[in-house]
Amino acid sequence: MSIDYRKRPKAPASAVGLEQIAASAPGLVSLYKTAAVSLTKRRISGERAAVYLVLDRSGSMRPYYRDGSVQHLAEQTLALAAHLDEDGVVPVVFFSTGIDGTADISLDAYRDRINPLHESMGHMGRTNYHVAMQAVIDHYESCGATDPALVVFQTDGSPTSKAAAEHVLCTAARLPIFWQFIGFGYDDFRFLRKLDELPVPARRVIDNAGFFAAGPSPRDTGDADLYDQLLQEFPQWLTAARNAGIVRS
Repeated sequence: MSIDYRKRPKAPASAVGLEQIAASAPGLVSLYKTAAVSLTKRRISGERAAVYLVLDRSGSMRPYYRDGSVQHLAEQTLALAAHLDEDGVVPVVFFSTGIDGTADISLDAYRDRINPLHESMGHMGRTNYHVAMQAVIDHYESCGATDPALVVFQTDGSPTSKAAAEHVLCTAARLPIFWQFIGFGYDDFRFLRKLDELPVPARRVIDNAGFFAAGPSPRDTGDADLYDQLLQEFPQWLTAARNAGIVRS
């Protein structure tokens, strides 16, 4: 899909400026600068989006909470959100069999935040994507957001109900929400690759999802590489969603 950037106005500043990041969240300065490079490379600097983070709490995810991989992804996501989302807050949905819990991370409350939240939520169950996706949709539709949403959706395996996940993704294609899936671990992620490639318009009105695998050692993925992959398909979706009237021009 080609993108015509010639008609786009000059991009305004990031939602949250570097000076504010340095003052309120100095630990995110490096990530913030790295995210800016990827946004510029993709020619979407100045875009606005509500950013969400969805985190898998199925039993096999335990090592990734323990080694800090999930916390680091949260920090990467928050630094990106500072460019896109003016409130500087990322809603977080923890899921396994159902919704295990929800919380926010923000510039003044993100350090060492993920593991205490995770540990307070008890049993780690199965992997039901669709309940987490519906929770994001419900939040987005009820909060009065006018900007589109970028959802960073982390998991380490296929869902218990593939049909339910596929159904929600396809029906949600008419909403201004883009789903960026990230795979942790050794799984080959055949189902997520399938979701990424579901036909348009036979199954969904536009392509509303992307996927990449961060592998068994997610923290070995460099920040620049992660942001490049995280933003690879989002610009194309923005163009398609605007052309379809799903996102306001």
